Amino acid sequence: MDLKGLSDDVVRISDIYAREHDIDRDKAASGDWALLKLQEELGELTAEHLRMSGRARGEADTQALHDEAADVMGMLLIYCDRVGIDLEAAMRRKWLRWLEPKA
Repeated sequence: MDLKGLSDDVVRISDIYAREHDIDRDKAASGDWALLKLQEELGELTAEHLRMSGRARGEADTQALHDEAADVMGMLLIYCDRVGIDLEAAMRRKWLRWLEPKA
């Protein structure tokens, strides 16, 4: 699975979900829906992490932790698509350059 293909699929699924549930993702003048959803999903991942580590009420659920991590990744891909970030290029520039031999 490549990042561009994954991103394209996630954006298509988001479009279908928004259409089926009548979600207006562009109500805010700044178009910040995807960033706010990313923050929401990060909060849900944090809550599951706290449950898994015994620092919050509720039953620990490994599958829920995995699902929330997937939601964070999905919303990050959607956010990047909406604001024009080439995440693959940014990762190469910011992170993967450390794996390149030093001149």
